Amino acid sequence: MPSGTYLHLDEGIEERFQCAPGPGGWRYTSRRDDGVRLDLVVDARWRQIRVELVTPGWWLRGGLTGPELAWVRAAGESGTEHGERASGFVSDSPGFLVAVARSLELDEGAAADVRLVRLSGTSLSALSVSWRWRRGETSSYETETEPLPVSEYEITDLSTGEVESLYLAGDVAVAAPGVELTELGSPPNLLV
Repeated sequence: MPSGTYLHLDEGIEERFQCAPGPGGWRYTSRRDDGVRLDLVVDARWRQIRVELVTPGWWLRGGLTGPELAWVRAAGESGTEHGERASGFVSDSPGFLVAVARSLELDEGAAADVRLVRLSGTSLSALSVSWRWRRGETSSYETETEPLPVSEYEITDLSTGEVESLYLAGDVAVAAPGVELTELGSPPNLLV
């Protein structure tokens, strides 16, 4: 089970994570220095079926229900229900990027446009975004045990044209926009 630490470069905040395949999919859990917690569960097709994101003042629970992304967001006991035609959530946690990239099942050189709900700030404000994902080359890096394949993804925000890169090794983001992997306790689960 891979576990490690990401450093969010802008804020200097560490995110400690664990991820693992399960009988029906994959799970990613993390806790940040600023009190933000994430529990992300995907099914066998990498669709986000259960998401819980908690900040010190807000919480959000949701997931895919067919073609709709449904969620409840609140600052206390009772929340407001929301729905959007989207493929999943995304925030500054690399766990979401892993889930979206794997759900697309892109071959090298292929691209797909994806509508997502971006969760921002400590209030978990939601905004629909459209991004184009293009899978670049997969490079192999020598390690102590076996070569590690790392795939590059170019992510283009279709509203601004801004392009950023994501590098995945199995189910671990080794580099992501605004995030650096600083520690990895065990190798990633390599996905076939």
